[in-house]
Amino acid sequence: MAIELRRMQPGDELEFSEIAPDVFDEPIHPGRLEAYLRRPGHLLILACDGDLVVGQCAAVLHFHPDKPTELYVDEVGTASTHLRRGIATAMLQAMFDWGRELGCTEAWLGTELDNVEANGLYRKFRPSEDEAIQYYLFALE
Repeated sequence: MAIELRRMQPGDELEFSEIAPDVFDEPIHPGRLEAYLRRPGHLLILACDGDLVVGQCAAVLHFHPDKPTELYVDEVGTASTHLRRGIATAMLQAMFDWGRELGCTEAWLGTELDNVEANGLYRKFRPSEDEAIQYYLFALE
């Protein structure tokens, strides 16, 4: 069976019921998914093997007061049962296409330097690379 990519839209949140392990970091919370999809500029592409969700790519439009709008790819996940089939590459390409349709001329994302698989995937797109430090702030008080 071929993998189908679906651009999720508001109202699609109950369209699927089965999600393979490793696609998302945590279980889907229906209220959060609904809010995400209804928020302008929040984009989600699912990769489906029949009724089973086997991949996801989430991105947001990043607006600036002084630069063109960018596409920020926030998450890419593929089920461990479906790795090395080109699903993540196809989802990223579809997300970049969607970003271009919405007026983006650049896209960016980040990953850990030691994430070999992700770095290999992202290098397929011939990015400019910068080493960076990422800080995780857990409480906004």
